[in-house]
Amino acid sequence: MSTMTLAAGLTALGIALPEAAQLKLLAFRDLLLKWNRTYNLTALRDPQQAISHHLLDVLAILPHVGASPLLDVGSGGGLPGIPLAIARPDLAVTLVDTVQKKATFLQQVAIELELKNVAVHHARVEEMRGQYAQISSRAFAELALFVSLTRHQLAPGGRWLAMKGVRPDAEIAVLPANCKVEAMIRLAVPGLDAERHLIILKAVS
Repeated sequence: MSTMTLAAGLTALGIALPEAAQLKLLAFRDLLLKWNRTYNLTALRDPQQAISHHLLDVLAILPHVGASPLLDVGSGGGLPGIPLAIARPDLAVTLVDTVQKKATFLQQVAIELELKNVAVHHARVEEMRGQYAQISSRAFAELALFVSLTRHQLAPGGRWLAMKGVRPDAEIAVLPANCKVEAMIRLAVPGLDAERHLIILKAVS
């Protein structure tokens, strides 16, 4: 049932993934729900719902993710970083979270699923070094805070990829002058009856 739901959702999104990647996505879902019993990683408990609300929700942004190394901020339960890393084994994904138990979970997922393209850091993003052409977040913070905490990590010409629910007009209105909205994309997620948007931001000198 789960494999059919995931496969149908991927088809609806226009995304083709090999069977091995689809099985890894479901294995990640299982690990997330298993560790959730102790670590409180997600409010969801239903395995089927986790496919639409987590896996497909994240994979809906896949067509807008470039090839350059990506930093996923406030990864928590590994979203969006882990599904993106599974779908794109060529993409170097760095996950960072301030909570030790969440970082431990992320490290365990990377080991169990043999995700060679994933690196995990237990740290505050504002204290990290290094630069990334792509910085993603999902339900991490308001846009202005997301931008200010990670501005030093954005490589020249890089982009922020912020996953949001309803169109965040109020957050966009108070963005600092040193960044601008490059694109605001409304996402249609199979099995998810709620608004979803991807906000792509660029730095302005």
